[in-house]
Amino acid sequence: MWTVDGEYGEGGGQILRSALALSAATQTPVRIEKIRAGRKKPGLMRQHLTAVQAAARTCGAYVEGASLGSQEVVFEPGEIHGGVYEFAVGTAGSAMLVLQTILMPLLLAEEPSSVRITGGTHARNAPPFDFTEESLAPALRSMGAEVGLTLKKYGFFPAGGGEVEVEIKPPEQFEPLELMARGEWNEREIRVITAHLPNHVADRELMTAAEELQWPLQTGKILRTHNAHCAGNAVMIRLSFEHHQEVLTSFGARGLPAEQVAARVVEETRQYLESDAVVGEHLADQLLLPMALGAGGRFLTGPLSKHSETQIWLIPQVLDVEFTVRPVDADKELWEVVVEPG
Repeated sequence: MWTVDGEYGEGGGQILRSALALSAATQTPVRIEKIRAGRKKPGLMRQHLTAVQAAARTCGAYVEGASLGSQEVVFEPGEIHGGVYEFAVGTAGSAMLVLQTILMPLLLAEEPSSVRITGGTHARNAPPFDFTEESLAPALRSMGAEVGLTLKKYGFFPAGGGEVEVEIKPPEQFEPLELMARGEWNEREIRVITAHLPNHVADRELMTAAEELQWPLQTGKILRTHNAHCAGNAVMIRLSFEHHQEVLTSFGARGLPAEQVAARVVEETRQYLESDAVVGEHLADQLLLPMALGAGGRFLTGPLSKHSETQIWLIPQVLDVEFTVRPVDADKELWEVVVEPG
């Protein structure tokens, strides 16, 4: 049985999710120890438990330790089956991270899948729905996978209750991913989402972002929704290029001025645009597993995050794959990441 140290590197839920995905995809039993041991509340929280349960259902796994607070899980997978699935986090825990756990295994199944997940769709410390739909999914499509996402209801912290539907069609054959150049600039957009908040919040955020980026107000869009259980707010910058699309996000929080919410995502946008990187920091770690289980490829990115470094440590433990990280431009801190399946 493969044993994984859940405290290594990033030391959070990502190791758990990636280990489960790899276990299911390769039919390798795994014991994950010291799960989130260094966190304020160690062990499985509701979101992580739902990820374990979702992974188990999609491959008929035998599981030990699937309970709240558990710091050790034994996962013995069976054969992956596509089909119709529904999973509920029950809190504002990220529905997108639950999807992250089962997406690649379902893309390796013999038949397509329809998945409905309820939980958080727009919350800090997790990829929002828009990022998954408009940045990750297009990259997967360029690898041959068909992944379609529909947002049925917003889920903000602390109530959650969001709803996402995902259609997954496995490819006949994966293609290598090549993201070494952005290409021509196609479109830019400032997107402000508010739920159950005064109108001036979104207005101030849009004005701040447009002024600091020196973009016309016409590049902005405000989505005011009541299709959510509680108040919530996010400011997003969508950068669309010929070969790639990035979505950068900042989330509002109680007591945080609207201007600061906008300023945070503006700063991240500036860093990305000045770097010449193609793949942003948050997308980089999410692409490594699909590339390793698929046909490999390469991409240009900035300095690797702890999440990416942890993925590069974890994946070769069970897959015959080689990761190479080469410096391209020291001044701009550009790196070429190459993934070569064996």
